[in-house]
Amino acid sequence: MKLTHSRAVALMVLVTLLWSVAGVVTRRLEAAHSFEITFWRSFFTVLSLLVILPFFQGRVVFTRIRHAGLALWLSGVCWSVMFTAFMVALTLTTVANVLITLSLGPLFTALLARVVNGYRIPGRTWVAIATASVGIAWMYAGKLDFASNFGGTLVALMVPLAAASNWTVVQHSRAQGRNIDLVPAVLLGAVISTLVTLPLSFPLAATPHDIGLLALLGLFQLAIPCVLLVLCARVLKAPEVALLGLLEVIFGILLAWLGAGEVPGPNVLTGGALVIGALVANELVGWRRRSCM
Repeated sequence: MKLTHSRAVALMVLVTLLWSVAGVVTRRLEAAHSFEITFWRSFFTVLSLLVILPFFQGRVVFTRIRHAGLALWLSGVCWSVMFTAFMVALTLTTVANVLITLSLGPLFTALLARVVNGYRIPGRTWVAIATASVGIAWMYAGKLDFASNFGGTLVALMVPLAAASNWTVVQHSRAQGRNIDLVPAVLLGAVISTLVTLPLSFPLAATPHDIGLLALLGLFQLAIPCVLLVLCARVLKAPEVALLGLLEVIFGILLAWLGAGEVPGPNVLTGGALVIGALVANELVGWRRRSCM
């Protein structure tokens, strides 16, 4: 898939929108608990990718996985950590604590990209990262209690660290001129997540209604957007991917407002405006500079 920078940005916005539906869907689950939710979602992600990948790449994709290099397996491990750590963290601490911790992703990604790939981070991106992070922190001001939820915060910290490592691996492989297709790494990550969470899911309590909803999540909230995300990472710089990923928080709040009646307070609206403003400003400045070259 050939993507221009502008189209990759638009596709990333779609990815974050698909990611954000998880909150609304899980509000309608009847009996499934956190580890079981993670298991079924990852399981149906595996089934979806077993259809999606051969459809676009042919059955040779499985041969490539068996003979893949270290980068593919590292990326797969990163995906598995992201798939599982988020739900585990939610069982140990508040949603606010988890989301604030996830907002550190752009900073971790920018730092790793600088150290590993030698990517020089523009000043505008640093400003956007700082502004977006402050915006998310402001959204949940007064609701945080890191001292009493330290364990959950540490688990949540694994998500932005794994994401930063993943995008850095992808970018580093491309910079080294290795023609490695890292899209199947999403499948590897889902398989690992399924195997890890299965024994923690017993006794299985999900109703047919729950399984149906989680099947939809596996396809539309994980499989499809994660494959699109890897495609975007071939065009966008790692800090840009992480920064645009923050839109998931904004979309998630809006969907919870419209679909579950969770009305956001003034802090949420103000903080969300800061995040969106930072993203728009960063992309506009970058687009203008590229147009002048």
